[in-house]
Amino acid sequence: MSDLISIEYGGQTIRRDSAYARGACTLLLVDMQRIWAEPMMDPVHPQPADSYFMQRVQSQVIPNQERLLAAFRREGENVCHTIIESLTADGRDRSLDHKLSGMHVPKGAPEGAIIAPLAPLPNEPVLPKTSSGLFNSTNADYVLRNLNTRFLVIAGIVTDQCVDMAVRDASDRGYLVTLVEDACATYTPERHKAALQAYGGYCWITDTATVLSRLSALAG
Repeated sequence: MSDLISIEYGGQTIRRDSAYARGACTLLLVDMQRIWAEPMMDPVHPQPADSYFMQRVQSQVIPNQERLLAAFRREGENVCHTIIESLTADGRDRSLDHKLSGMHVPKGAPEGAIIAPLAPLPNEPVLPKTSSGLFNSTNADYVLRNLNTRFLVIAGIVTDQCVDMAVRDASDRGYLVTLVEDACATYTPERHKAALQAYGGYCWITDTATVLSRLSALAG
């Protein structure tokens, strides 16, 4: 992870961990769908209930995301959700990589729904994507800028794939990215740790409790 340095930018002193500003924060929950977050639903990489991944998702990731979601809603800050879902029933619009990987969630498929504890409210955008990179196959940048997003708080699955690309691409587009480490998961502890080390220079990596504290400070 890179050192947190300060720069003068737009008349402000900016750090990767700069204090949040009211009306400028968006929580982005990445791919928290039944197919990935429930045991043995993923047809390509099925995860039994007792696997490291599924235990972390069920016991840590989902509860922490519920806390984040409740706090963002309470403070009136924005929430966006991403899902992997094709625009077509046969998936012919998918990226080549998803075709080669056998990854396909038909439009409206029950397994593609966001899990019940994190179900979006009617006023929360849901962005269906057909690539690992959110910004590559959606209008996410357009939506986030229209929401006045300056601080993008990211959590989801999996840490070293879709979450990774969301962090890097958002950073390149000028967002101040917070990665909530204990609200993310991948298939082994080693992969999780390696991912954080690899893209730590693109974001501020912190935990759920710290983000909740930051949001409480907005209320103050």
